[in-house]
Amino acid sequence: MPVIQMSNSRFTKPKGLKHEPTPYLFIANCGPAVGIPFENIESAFSIFGKVIGVHAADETGARVIVCFSEVNAAEAAIKMLNGCPCAELGGRTLHIRYSAIQPPQKVHGDNVLPVSFLASDLDIPGIYLVHDFITLEEEQELLAEVDNRKWINLAKRRVQHYGYEFLYKTRNVDSKQFLGELPYFVSNILQKIASFPGLVDDQNKEMDQLTVNEYPCGVGLSPHIDTHSAFDELIFSLSVAGSCIMEFRRYPLGTWQFPSASVDEINEDSTLLSSNTIRKAIFLPSRSMLLMSGEGRYAWNHYIPHHKVDIIGDKQIRRSSRRVSFTFRKVRQGPCRCAYKQYCDSQQQCRDQQLNSVELFHP
Repeated sequence: MPVIQMSNSRFTKPKGLKHEPTPYLFIANCGPAVGIPFENIESAFSIFGKVIGVHAADETGARVIVCFSEVNAAEAAIKMLNGCPCAELGGRTLHIRYSAIQPPQKVHGDNVLPVSFLASDLDIPGIYLVHDFITLEEEQELLAEVDNRKWINLAKRRVQHYGYEFLYKTRNVDSKQFLGELPYFVSNILQKIASFPGLVDDQNKEMDQLTVNEYPCGVGLSPHIDTHSAFDELIFSLSVAGSCIMEFRRYPLGTWQFPSASVDEINEDSTLLSSNTIRKAIFLPSRSMLLMSGEGRYAWNHYIPHHKVDIIGDKQIRRSSRRVSFTFRKVRQGPCRCAYKQYCDSQQQCRDQQLNSVELFHP
């Protein structure tokens, strides 16, 4: 079975006329593999109009997608540069055509579920996704660094902890056991996090806990919400070495219960799943950074199906031999006071204590 890379699968040829203009350009003979960084590409194309994104078109590193905010900017760029050498990009001759964003596709199976490629299509408040958050070179450097360090073996995957150790049995951290500052090889990522889209000035962006997970092919993650009392609002997850589909679930009011088992022990598909459960899914390509915040962090379970092959529409995407995630969090000091009390263990504990006090004084 051929492996289909999905880094540009959210883009496709536009329907209709052969040269129907769109704000998105597919550009060949251009990219990091031929010595042209994304920053240079953005700068070169910005003379035609506002560039809202530059993405890798595939794994070759020699084809990119340039996204403009306006169609007329793309028209001007393709008229000026298609088939012509670009002085701002080292004199390379660019081959350009229009592209388009694919609508969410369907996952075949017992439960048909649309899969989004953009967080805006997912439409969950507080969920953001940035493609190509790091370069191919940065990805290889991160993998080399963690592979030179000791892994901890869990039942189905390996992990590393920095800052504070995540305790799977309690689904929490011991805030008194500080392991040290986060490693130097993620300093560039921490700097980029500070300017991540969707953040506001008063949010705490100082991450002090990192868990590195290595998922072998076919291994996913059970449905769960990161414990409210353990971590602050912002949770960042960087995917490297491989892609996956992540599903988000919001259970009907009054049906969700705090899990009694550890993350590794929770069943793959919760028995709480019902026809009233809201389910949404998004494709996470390698080198993308996901932010879970607000409602998306506090009220939605996130889940990675345990599949070796993800099927989206008419495409079959075989997962890589490994996928490694870097999850950055801030250990919470004090109880959580979020607005999502049904899912908040801090506020559940307060209610339990109040009930116990009432029982003591009113036997």
